[in-house]
Amino acid sequence: MQGRYLTARPPAQGEILELITYNQQEYEHLDNLSLADLLAEIKPDRVNWLNVDGLTDNEIVAGIQQHFNLHSLLIEDVLEDQRPKAEEYDDYLFFTLKMVHSIKAGYIDYEQISFVLGHNFLISFQEKEGDLFDAFRNRIRLDQGRVRKKGADYLLYRLLDIITDNYYLVLDNVGERIERIEDELSEGITNDFTFQRIQRLRKELIYLRKAVYPVRDALSKLVKDDSPFIEPETTRFYADVYDHVVHLIDSLDTYKDLTTSLLDIHVNTRNNQLNQIMKVLTIISTIFIPLTFIVGIYGMNFKYMPELDWKWGYPAVMLIMFVLALGMLVYFKLKKWF
Repeated sequence: MQGRYLTARPPAQGEILELITYNQQEYEHLDNLSLADLLAEIKPDRVNWLNVDGLTDNEIVAGIQQHFNLHSLLIEDVLEDQRPKAEEYDDYLFFTLKMVHSIKAGYIDYEQISFVLGHNFLISFQEKEGDLFDAFRNRIRLDQGRVRKKGADYLLYRLLDIITDNYYLVLDNVGERIERIEDELSEGITNDFTFQRIQRLRKELIYLRKAVYPVRDALSKLVKDDSPFIEPETTRFYADVYDHVVHLIDSLDTYKDLTTSLLDIHVNTRNNQLNQIMKVLTIISTIFIPLTFIVGIYGMNFKYMPELDWKWGYPAVMLIMFVLALGMLVYFKLKKWF
């Protein structure tokens, strides 16, 4: 096995270009080269993976378009935010989807990634630097697994599989947060912040569903159609990714129902808390109604009120008010009103 790494004049600022070419016997990894130098290193007898991080330099995108004769509508889909889809052209296959890196503090770190698959090449367009493929790049370099024995269609499958598997990690994060909120609600811990967290979960799940649902249709097209760019023996691998996506959709629907249930529990808990508060206030108000009545009577400014001249009048009235309040509390307790 042979391998080499080349470093030379860097490309335009904002773009990171990388080319990995390999077959079962040879491997090359080239980066920090100009686009012209990279394109000159493409070998027709190898699988050529050209990766572009960052889509800010129109000259680089135009150079790739011209070299591979890419359709202008395809380039438009690469540069603009698109719904995940698969389209087949005469000389290549186009596939685009959302690559979700993580969810942190309610913020979804994602980007659109687009692939152009030819008979001996794969081009990946990424919106920003950094992806999920570093471990896989190392596997290619070390000739681990079957990727070095397969064609570019198998390479695309592996990249799609990695992206899909990372959806599971992101979904696990959502599931853990749902469990924490469930535990808090079961303990009666609920406030405005809890409501905000539930709403944030709902928005994240809505985005994930929008990102995953179209992938199922795109993969279904690859599995069911006899594409000349995908070998028949590789189709079963795409079918496996399709099954994973279907399972993801089922999980998303389950989590969506759970968040709806959480919202219902939150609302019911807050209502119960409000009812408890209203019950206490009602009991207090009910107790003070007769007391206020008594105080109101002796607050009148009539000249002849016999009790006013009685030595024990004040203590007697206070005792009556105390006994009355205590009696009402006992009565409410016997009625199990609190």
